[in-house]
Amino acid sequence: MPTPPLGGVEPLASRDLGAGARGYDVTVRAASCCRAAMATLESSVDDPLQNFVRVLEKRDGTALRLQQYGSGGVGCVVWDAAIVLSKYLETPEFSGDEAHTLSRRSVLELGSGTGAVGLMAATLGADVVVTDLEELQDLLKMNINMNKHLVTGSIHAKSLEPLLKTLKDLSGSETCIICCYEQRTMGKNPEIEKKYFELLQLDFDFEKIPLEKHDEEYRSEDIHILYIRKKKSVNTFLALYPLRRFH
Repeated sequence: MPTPPLGGVEPLASRDLGAGARGYDVTVRAASCCRAAMATLESSVDDPLQNFVRVLEKRDGTALRLQQYGSGGVGCVVWDAAIVLSKYLETPEFSGDEAHTLSRRSVLELGSGTGAVGLMAATLGADVVVTDLEELQDLLKMNINMNKHLVTGSIHAKSLEPLLKTLKDLSGSETCIICCYEQRTMGKNPEIEKKYFELLQLDFDFEKIPLEKHDEEYRSEDIHILYIRKKKSVNTFLALYPLRRFH
């Protein structure tokens, strides 16, 4: 169960971001922020669900408002990797010089949680489907409604199942998966992380994006962005996603 954010600062953590599906060009998923300056927090003491709204400012001066809950599963809060990856999508390194790289692209986000990264992509012109387990659909739809005035592409929420199988089944040899995750050193986290990448490496190759190419403010030495490409396949699309918090 995630700890409610205190004093406007959410504990550093990361979430799963998924891959694309057949007919989709892009897949997006992620998690939260690195420091207090990254995003502000709004809360309502009268709400029995202990609701908190994370406000994420965009480079154009507008802001995403992301509903999250102080209690529930890991998908109920905005995690650090989501903010890092969301802001990376706005960088000149990723976006290109003229029309944004995501403009008119089809995006599938796996393990969306609050939908932070998918919503960012939708505000940059992408046509996005955000996905997670059935119990998170209401939260995803709530955040879509809260931010629909900023969307320049389109965005819809659907339910979808396990990540690794989906990555292998739906990605192709030309697919680029952008993975953002926070490295952890406590308890079983290193062992789980190592096992995950060992399994993933059976079908994929990795390339680490240097820290200096991340957003100049929204970055952290323990939050990594990887480009992951399948060794053999036939479908083509771009996927972005962060890893679910390790336990």
